[in-house]
Amino acid sequence: MSQPNIPFPQSPVVPNMVDGSHVIQFSCHKGIGCWNACCSNIDISLTPYDLLRLKKRLGLSSAELLTKYTVPYEMEKDDIAGVKFRTVEGGTACQFMTPEGCSVYEDRPTACRYYPVALVSMRKEGEAFDKDSYALVKEDHCKGHAVPRSLTIDAYRQEQGVVDYDELARGWRQLVLKKKSTGPTVGKPSLKSRQLFFMACYNLDQFRAFVASASFGQLFALPLAEREKIVGDDLELMQFGFRFLRQVLFGEESIALNDAAAQERAEKLREKRTKEEREAAERLARAEDGDYPFEDD
Repeated sequence: MSQPNIPFPQSPVVPNMVDGSHVIQFSCHKGIGCWNACCSNIDISLTPYDLLRLKKRLGLSSAELLTKYTVPYEMEKDDIAGVKFRTVEGGTACQFMTPEGCSVYEDRPTACRYYPVALVSMRKEGEAFDKDSYALVKEDHCKGHAVPRSLTIDAYRQEQGVVDYDELARGWRQLVLKKKSTGPTVGKPSLKSRQLFFMACYNLDQFRAFVASASFGQLFALPLAEREKIVGDDLELMQFGFRFLRQVLFGEESIALNDAAAQERAEKLREKRTKEEREAAERLARAEDGDYPFEDD
């Protein structure tokens, strides 16, 4: 089943999938009748790259940015988390909204750049690659659709500087899509896995300390020069985080373990399999003895 990352039910998104060549009519500019209306009532999810840009723009640590400007939410119950913009105290407006517009416009998030276009990334169950399509967002307050200015979605994406944003967040979207498309096959991630996902995606400073730690070096056979390059560059660190999470969540091993750690992990896997086989045998024995609570047909 396809897994779109936007909710169509009771949504202003027009559920007609189009590609980048589709022509839209839209313009947003100061002086338009709805100026700042969309920023006055926000529900904006953020990508790891959005957070990286805002962190640099505001000169904050990851923890400070997360605490002051975001709130976490579960994408599904007991599953991996996302983060959204925190609104102004007691209201629904964006904290960066001013009478002149966005105070962090050059580093505004992906969702703000895309508006009124919605990126719809989908992955069919069993497929290895995600596919991007687009949909239009039409809200009653927005007067931008009435402005006689036409351009393709591809041209609009270039104009809004969203192409690089999409590419740099692709690894994160692929993680989210794969988790959704695999569903029960993978099962709910453990608390530790959810914590690692949040750290690697959203708390870059904490993840940097983790990768630079002695315990990480003891566990993973990552060359020192490569580790120093990763720790010393935010973009490298973010991309490495996606690679690390593919290994943690889906077993896609691309970061070699040290010999001792690999042996210990193999032993734990053997113990886990042995335990599962023993429990299965015990359930079968109970069923054969008539103790298993079968329901009457």
